[in-house]
Parts: sequence; structure tokens; C-alpha cells
Amino acid sequence: MSASLLAGVLALAAGGADAAPCRQALVLAMDVSSSVDPREDALQRQGLTAALLAPEVAAAVFAAPAPVAIAAYEWSGRDKQRLLSDWRLIETQDDLLALAEIIRQSRRSETEFPTAMGYALGYGAGLLARAPDCLMRTLDMAGDGINNEGFGPAEAYAAFPFDEVVVNGLVVAPLDGPDQADVEGFYRDQVLHGPGAFLEIARGFEDYEGAMRRKLLRELRPRAISLLRAPTQPGHPG
Repeated sequence: MSASLLAGVLALAAGGADAAPCRQALVLAMDVSSSVDPREDALQRQGLTAALLAPEVAAAVFAAPAPVAIAAYEWSGRDKQRLLSDWRLIETQDDLLALAEIIRQSRRSETEFPTAMGYALGYGAGLLARAPDCLMRTLDMAGDGINNEGFGPAEAYAAFPFDEVVVNGLVVAPLDGPDQADVEGFYRDQVLHGPGAFLEIARGFEDYEGAMRRKLLRELRPRAISLLRAPTQPGHPG
């Protein structure tokens, strides 16, 4: 963690006047490549909506004085990305409900294009470049396949501004078959980026909601508490 980020986390924990106005900018990226059929697409939109509104996720969103900011887009082939919800500062329950409703009502823009992960990452980097002033920046890539069009993640990380950006992954893994290891390995080896980056696995699109809920909890729970040393109790060594 950089010195400036650590200073911001400590200021946020102290709740002082110098605390960041936003603790995290989070981008949610949804795969709409040709491998995702209409039923699966409906499951992922419903799953993301339900995960955002889950009581434990809402509690994590509002667990610190500084709010989070969230944006969402869908992606598939080269230059086939569409913004679903631009940056929204989540300060109230109504803000969270409004974001979830936008996701719920959204309809996919593409059905016939392959998986251009590098292009999708580049689009996410552009979104983060114009995000609100937040302490942390996170890009959340969800998908069910490996890159099969255009440049890959390594080239994207070299070409686009990913300094101090964490890229987490949500893999929708096939329930069986050899492709499962291929997709998980691709995400672990090539997509995850930055300190603390992690991968969450959905066992089929029916598990999308549960995996998304688990991932959002890990991303949105305030991190400041874990960085601060607990006060020494009387009679206990410091």
C-alpha cells in the first residue's frame, strides 16, 4: 500500500476533516459475449441486482462515514462496451435502490461478439480515470470465458492507467468439463491485478447472485479497521 493511500485510510478511520470524500470507486463489468445465452444473461442481471440489495451488502456499503461510488458496464467484443450506470455516489438507501433498479431494467446490447478482455479492461480504466475522488479504485471483471479476440490483459495493463487500481474477478465456471480449469486459470494468472486482488467463483449462472454477494462483501467492507492496531487492554501486553 502506498504512503498516500495509507494516510488516507488512517484519516478515514479517524473521521477527521482530511478524510477522503469517497472511500472506494467500484466498477462492475458484466460479460455479454456470445457464450452467454439469454437465460444466463437474465440470471446475471437479476443476480447483480439482488446482490446489491442484500442486507449484508447494504450494511457493508454504509459501514463507514465516507460513501462508495459505483459504475457498471457490459462488455463483449472489440469496442463493444456499453455503460449501464455512470458514476453514482451511494450516500443513501435510495441511491443504492436506484442503482439496483437501473441494473434490473437494463437489456443487453450485444449477443454475437466474442470475449475481448483487453478492450473491456481498457474501457474500465477509462471509467476509473474519471471517477469521483476516492481513496481506493477497484475494477470488477465478471465473465465465463477466456480472451479470444484482440489484445489480452497483459497488454491492457501496460497500455492503460492501472496504477493503484485493483482488478478482482468473478468467474462463472462450467459445472463440469475441462473448460472450468481453463477459465479459472486464465483469471488467476492474467486478469487479477494489484495488491489483494481476488477471484470469486460462481458454479454456473444459477450461483451468480451468491458469488456476487460474497465478492461485494469482500470489496465493500471498510478496510481501515484491519489496518489499525487494537488498543492495549489493561493487564495485556502491548
